[in-house]
Amino acid sequence: MDESAAPREPDDHEPGDHGPARFARPVLIAAAVVAVVCIALMVIIFLLDTFNATVYSVGGKNVQDNTQEARDIRGLYDGARAGSIFFLVAALLAAAVSGWVLYRGRNQDDGDAEGGEDVDFDDLGR
Repeated sequence: MDESAAPREPDDHEPGDHGPARFARPVLIAAAVVAVVCIALMVIIFLLDTFNATVYSVGGKNVQDNTQEARDIRGLYDGARAGSIFFLVAALLAAAVSGWVLYRGRNQDDGDAEGGEDVDFDDLGR
């Protein structure tokens, strides 16, 4: 049996994965997950703010009043909102950079994955 027909041992990295390109795909996936979580958190915060304002206004008060209680209700989720926006922006920047690295490296090949061998349909049928 021809040794070149034997299955290859999997390498740690593909031939084209050098430098920052080997980290681009995992960073892109992680950034997408973080962005989705941040967006979900911001939606939850919006719903909680709306609920708190509605409950506060049931007693005939307005959440936009200049009272300490109204200010506390308006500022209840400021930290979570600011953190969510910060991590969303960071995740979007990381996704953009990793997408650019993947786009830039898509045509940079160090060689074929088959070792330069051209395999056609007849060779695959054997």
